[in-house]
Amino acid sequence: MSSKLKLFAGVTAIAAASFALPALAQDETVIDLTMATGVSPATAEILNTMLFLIGGFLVMWMAAGFAMLEMGLVRKKNASMQGLKNIALYSVGGIMFWFTGYNLMYTGVDGGFMGSFGPYVFPGPGMDDGSAGYSVASDWFFQMVFCATTASIVSGTVAERMKFWPFIIFTVILTGILYPITGSWQWGGGWLAEMGFSDFAGSSLVHSVGGWAALAGALVVGSRAGKYAADGSVHPMPGSNIPLAVLGTFILWLGWFGFNGASQLAIGSIADAGDVSKIFVNTNLAAAAGAVVTMILLQIVYKKVDVTMVLNGALAGLVSITAEPLTPSVPAALFIGGIGGVIVIIFVPLLDKLKIDDVVGAIPVHLVAGIWGTFIVPLTNDGTSFGTQIIGIVAIGVFTFIASLIVWFILKAVMGIRVSPEEEADGLDKSEVGVEAYPEFM
Repeated sequence: MSSKLKLFAGVTAIAAASFALPALAQDETVIDLTMATGVSPATAEILNTMLFLIGGFLVMWMAAGFAMLEMGLVRKKNASMQGLKNIALYSVGGIMFWFTGYNLMYTGVDGGFMGSFGPYVFPGPGMDDGSAGYSVASDWFFQMVFCATTASIVSGTVAERMKFWPFIIFTVILTGILYPITGSWQWGGGWLAEMGFSDFAGSSLVHSVGGWAALAGALVVGSRAGKYAADGSVHPMPGSNIPLAVLGTFILWLGWFGFNGASQLAIGSIADAGDVSKIFVNTNLAAAAGAVVTMILLQIVYKKVDVTMVLNGALAGLVSITAEPLTPSVPAALFIGGIGGVIVIIFVPLLDKLKIDDVVGAIPVHLVAGIWGTFIVPLTNDGTSFGTQIIGIVAIGVFTFIASLIVWFILKAVMGIRVSPEEEADGLDKSEVGVEAYPEFM
């Protein structure tokens, strides 16, 4: 047989086998797991581990986004302080999640209210047998960066008037105890998971937890000097660097693909790869809808398009879709994200009317949009109910808000949490950090 005939015969055999596969697939005894997924279990473990690591460093990069956003939205005399707080909270949160957080959130929860205390013990070199379907260290890293994100939310709300060390102590408690406890209720297999509560990537478990803690802190520390007049009028305090805030928002938007996409927790099959891709699409469209709806409403209501509000509209869209980024259709994702933009337009001025000083708008973006995103999950996910979602929202909110209030009040009584009026007037860069962000302009 000539070489051309051999080649033709080989191609014909391959084609015949390919066309036969659909018929063979109906016989479950013929197609094994490797053929169904396209990769071996060992390869699936490697791919899943890479998803955790790539998603993890994208979420870690969100720490830079939060820092830039906050430094851009505070006045120039407080920019260094926000940079310090953000690198400090990421560092402290990482250590605390190893020391108590991970085990409290995931070890021995068994349908209850929390796991066990104690540092997490990683397998030694070569000891990870892959039985979990991924490297356990990659899982820890991915979960840790979520924990740090929660503390970042608090930082921006209480900016420009809070002392550094009380904030760090609160971060220790939030990342080491409070966040892991509520996280265990769902992601650790606790009582909310047993009820059927659903929060895919953390609209409530991350964002609303940070928002409730921020709200408690804002109430205890009070508003910035001069923010609200006796007659109820609001004195605007514009941010120092809008380009930096815009860059920070784009970094957060980018990081959200790791935040939501890697929460699929697997990419070792064609189906999982397709789901991760759809999560990317819905995440992006929800953010875009939040920004566009905010722009339109600003033009209608105020006749001007405030860029800082649009930034928060995009972020609110991202928070809103985080509870369920996989099951919504494109129109549903646009609707969910768009309502996030509406929330920003309503709640930013409402907080000012209530004289609750939220410097960067974190409470509307993370708390209120997080509640909305969690509540609306049953719209596209038949496996959940509105009643169960409400129970989870209320339980997480009551626990986090009350526990945070207690911690804030203790810190206020023991060491004080607010700088003096003179220090606030001079700026925290000078009084608390000793390094001014823009010395040539001060």
